[in-house]
Amino acid sequence: MSTESTQAPLQLTIATRESRLALWQAEHVKALLEAQGHSVTLLGMTTQGDQILDRSLSKVGGKGLFVKELEVALEEGRADIAVHSLKDVPMDLPAGFELACVMEREDPRDAFVSPNYESLEAIPQGGVVGTSSLRRTVLLRAARPDLRIEPLRGNLDTRLRKLDEGQYDGIVLAAAGLKRLELEQRIRHVMEPQQMLPAAGQGALGIEIRSGRPELVAALQPLVHMPTWLRVSAERAVSRAMGGSCSMPLAAYATLQGDVLQIDAAWGDDQTEGAVSLVRATARATVTTLEQATALGEQVARELIAQGARPAQPASH
Repeated sequence: MSTESTQAPLQLTIATRESRLALWQAEHVKALLEAQGHSVTLLGMTTQGDQILDRSLSKVGGKGLFVKELEVALEEGRADIAVHSLKDVPMDLPAGFELACVMEREDPRDAFVSPNYESLEAIPQGGVVGTSSLRRTVLLRAARPDLRIEPLRGNLDTRLRKLDEGQYDGIVLAAAGLKRLELEQRIRHVMEPQQMLPAAGQGALGIEIRSGRPELVAALQPLVHMPTWLRVSAERAVSRAMGGSCSMPLAAYATLQGDVLQIDAAWGDDQTEGAVSLVRATARATVTTLEQATALGEQVARELIAQGARPAQPASH
């Protein structure tokens, strides 16, 4: 990308959560914008999602918990942009907000982390695996119905500490977060999408703004990675059509080769006991616009529903 910009340099404030990973993400965007000639400061905030650590996200209101306070800062003019892990961003933003930029994706896969076992397969029968994601829970139960899947909340460092204290035989985390915080050495096994299909938007960063700020859209344009944006638009469309939030046992993952987008999705019933049988669907098409990517995602969601996947009841985010 050319750094030659016809635009006057801006004074920008980034609203960010204060977890180590969120601050890394905000600093990353800050450095890229400063390279474009803008002046950037960070506004650190603690969100509800960071404060409620004793329950699964799905039980306390889902994705919006990590986003709400940052949106208030944008609304009040205390910040200009908010940087999010895209998988934490609700499928439909509130009126007056928009996703102005999706950046190049880091590794979208899940990682298996364990001090004692080199892979999920190596855990003995009846072992304990930690995750609070309904998606990971149903995928794990489909692969290993004998395991006990126990909740795991907290930031990355807290989760790793709980593992090291012996509360779990292994835990499943996003590979991207571990890599960004230079904790890659903790990864015992990166789980391929065929084994653990990722969440919509996993590994990608999105930048949210108040609508009606064309100067911000222009400033963020050099950070846009359109192949990633096409992929995550298809993934998020599956989720949206399924009524998706954190509280949904749904995976959606798209790949792009040339102009051909393929999207794979899986849904599992988290209400059943024992082994979970997954509903899977896939579709591919030539895609060059966000609208086409969204339409392909919606098609896959219809296929899932036709095969018995149950859309979530409309929930308040």
